[in-house]
This record gives sequence, C-alpha cells and structure tokens, in this order.
Amino acid sequence: MPRGPFTWRTSSYASQEGGACVELADLHISVGVRDSTDPEGPVLRLSRPAVAALVSRIKAGELDR
Repeated sequence: MPRGPFTWRTSSYASQEGGACVELADLHISVGVRDSTDPEGPVLRLSRPAVAALVSRIKAGELDR
C-alpha cells in the first residue's frame, strides 16, 4: 500500500484530543481506512461502493450495539 501524499481525514465529530478514530483517504481508485492512533499501521483498501454502503449503515444505526 503506497503511503504517498494522500490526505487523511477524520469525522468532524471526532475528538480533537486525538482519540481513537478511523481516518479515510482518497486513493484514487479506492478508499483507504486506517486507525488514527497508528498512522504507520495497516491500511484497509475498500471500493467506493463498499465505503458508501458502510457509511449508510452507520448513519442508519444498523451497526450500533
């Protein structure tokens, strides 16, 4: 996974104190997902449709415990 000059973003709802969040980056063909507490750690590459479906399910509360 290239570490290139990608812009990693967190949710506007994320804590500014560096709490545990996920970060997303546009990797051109796919979307990168990583742990904000470990920026040098592994990166998941998801298709754009997969990310859209995940965000939709999160917003709908389908993944709440």
